[in-house]
Amino acid sequence: MIVLRQGIDLVECDRISSMLRRHGSRFTERVLTPNERERAAQLRNPTQFISGRWAAKEAIMKMIGTGWRGQIAWTDMEILPDELGQPIVTLTGETAKIAERLGLSSVTISITHTKQHAAASAVGIGDP
Repeated sequence: MIVLRQGIDLVECDRISSMLRRHGSRFTERVLTPNERERAAQLRNPTQFISGRWAAKEAIMKMIGTGWRGQIAWTDMEILPDELGQPIVTLTGETAKIAERLGLSSVTISITHTKQHAAASAVGIGDP
């Protein structure tokens, strides 16, 4: 197994906060899976969590080389923490099909945030 692809993204948390105020649950239902929405609902201030997921999903789309277009849905990518807090990526739908065509067997992600920004890096691992 080797690193085959990499993507990175940075988002301003105020931008995501504004989207949440304007669109509420319509925004979160479009961007987050049910499990991610459940996790966000448990947090006192979910904006940084949601911003981190936005950045992570953008990084994944850059990593697979597509951006957000075609049949790709934001909910094709689910990012939830394991028991130690490490974000684990599960791909489904069109995103999973593209990753498979690229020879990717897994995606690792790193997410960080401050009050103002959230950033994520996605690495695709597989056999060439």
